[in-house]
Amino acid sequence: MDSRFARAILRHLLTVIFLGICMMWIMAPTNTYKQKWKPAISKKLVSTYFGTRALNMLVWTFPVLFVAAMGSLYLHLGKKNSNQNVSQSDDGRKRWPALWRRPVLVKGPLGVVSGMELAFLVMFMALLAWTLGTYLHRLPTLTAKVAAADGIKAWQLKLEMSALWIGLSGNVCLAFLFYPVARGSSVLPVLGLTSEGSIKYHIWLGHLTMVLFTAHGVCFVVFWAVTGQISQMLKWSYSDISNVAGEIALLGGLGLWAATFPRIRRNFFELFFYTHHLYIIFVFFFVLHVGIGFTFIALPGFYLFMIDRYLRFLQSRSSVRLLSARVLPCHVVELNFAKSHGLTYNPTSIMFVNVPSISKLQWHPFTVSSNSNLEADKLSVIIKCEGNWSTKLDRMLSSSIERLDVSIEGPYGPASNHFLRHDTIVMVSGGSGITPFISIIRELIFRSKLSECKIPDIILISIFKRSLDLTMLDLLLPMTGSPSELSNLKLQIEAYVTKENEPATDNSKRVRSVWFKPLPTDKPMAAILGPNSWLWLGAIISSSFIMFLILIGIINRFYIYPKDHNKNEFSNSIQAVMNILAICVSIAATASAAVFWNKRRYAREAMQVKNMEAQTPDGSPNMMAYNGERELESLPHQSLAEATKIHYGGRPDLRRLIFECKGASIGVLASGPTTLRHDVATICSSGLADNLHFESISFSW
Repeated sequence: MDSRFARAILRHLLTVIFLGICMMWIMAPTNTYKQKWKPAISKKLVSTYFGTRALNMLVWTFPVLFVAAMGSLYLHLGKKNSNQNVSQSDDGRKRWPALWRRPVLVKGPLGVVSGMELAFLVMFMALLAWTLGTYLHRLPTLTAKVAAADGIKAWQLKLEMSALWIGLSGNVCLAFLFYPVARGSSVLPVLGLTSEGSIKYHIWLGHLTMVLFTAHGVCFVVFWAVTGQISQMLKWSYSDISNVAGEIALLGGLGLWAATFPRIRRNFFELFFYTHHLYIIFVFFFVLHVGIGFTFIALPGFYLFMIDRYLRFLQSRSSVRLLSARVLPCHVVELNFAKSHGLTYNPTSIMFVNVPSISKLQWHPFTVSSNSNLEADKLSVIIKCEGNWSTKLDRMLSSSIERLDVSIEGPYGPASNHFLRHDTIVMVSGGSGITPFISIIRELIFRSKLSECKIPDIILISIFKRSLDLTMLDLLLPMTGSPSELSNLKLQIEAYVTKENEPATDNSKRVRSVWFKPLPTDKPMAAILGPNSWLWLGAIISSSFIMFLILIGIINRFYIYPKDHNKNEFSNSIQAVMNILAICVSIAATASAAVFWNKRRYAREAMQVKNMEAQTPDGSPNMMAYNGERELESLPHQSLAEATKIHYGGRPDLRRLIFECKGASIGVLASGPTTLRHDVATICSSGLADNLHFESISFSW
């Protein structure tokens, strides 16, 4: 079967299931679901193996995990066509989603928001309002007569039920909270999203979740206080809701939430980083609070996050082979790692880096500047040394060290080279925002060598503060790249130096190349699940869930059911802990087996790359650290000089430069400070040109 035909079938299947999931979320708060659908379905599903929890497992958990598994297959089939050129007919087919990606909101608390993002935001807020409104619509039925049966007043009963309904509405936000942070998940790429671009959704959902859960907790405390039941705060029910667990979960969430606000995150990043691990306490005690049966509604997102987190843990256990580094005088560092040929990735990908000698716990994301087609055995990342962590790294590289112990996670990036559909690509960068564009230019260098590929024209508008920053343009070519590689590109570079009126040459500052001496235990970077990673991920999702069902089926049939007989009188906490352990064991067993199999299968290729000797600039092998320097020039590298025009003492007229571009389809990419991205988005959304397609590249990790 043709892969495109198979993908079309999968796309329609996934769409139908997605619409079904949306319908269930709409029906969940209604009396129709609670009084008719739920009892009818539950009656058919209750068994000695899964008890009364079978309903939520089938309705809420299974469909999402099925979408994730089939989505992995969909992405695997699409990867086969990733190296094919984007035809003009394909461009027409993709024109309508490009229109949806245009920015409609530019300035405000939400940042740059496209039409598609705004549509999904409106639909989600409508779902949330519908859920809460449907629950609150029942308030008039809570009369004084009904309240008297519980020995309380009508307004007190309304307060109690409102607190419950607010908590149920918060569960809607929690159900979607973990999808954006599952970096290697298949759900986001199937929707055309990336993990780094979806962090803002996680932030929005996080704020909504904590607002609703905080209101839920406060309302219950007030209710207990006014009804003389404050002792309920110390209640840990055996087979019902555990209030103490809910309070611990809320306190953990509040501690996490307090450190997420922008001012704290920017100025005290380490505080933000460490307090974010309170999510473990939040999730664990949330499960103990509501019970595992109810947790199945919000479980799929966290289940996929756990798979992703465990795979990242396995990948980060070993040190990778660091070959060399380029240290620029503008406090920018390029690290070059050895990698296996089977590790492929797309431009604008990012990678998380850990240097244990600086911090064993801190992981920082950086842009991948290399291209897996152009540089089959190396991967490079670019680091702007501004914060405490990166400044320490800069100092270490300046001290002539022979080896640097580094661990990595990733890379993560888009599932396709969507920018190739344009006739012209305009890339606007500010400062270190140029780094994602380096990977795009290197991809186009590779494709320019393929006769069947249509290469778009490239206009790079880079804004720097000082002349020293111009040396970042040298990174457009790989460390071993040839100047002739740019000859096939229609490349125009407009560089602006805003803080200086004339070139400033300081011969005391040099570009340094550092070559390292690796240890035999250092391994080349490789895809944690091998070249067929999407296929393996789908296998892990499906097999781990099957294993989980088998484990809890055995536990229920031979341990819980003989004592409880499906009367829901067995300890909620014990059931929750056993289910959590079953999930962890299932994920660990299947993911470990997949990783071990791939390590054995591709060990030979890894050894070939591992034995590669580091090369000094003159081409001679050298296993010792090598430090090479060259004088800083006032202009970029000679190979780029002809394509580069440098302007001093002013900022670019972005409106004029963008509107002067020619082509039926012009992709406008912006990366850098928020104000710069907003300015470019405003120009593209002005409606003065129909051929502009804007994309903001923002790394909010």
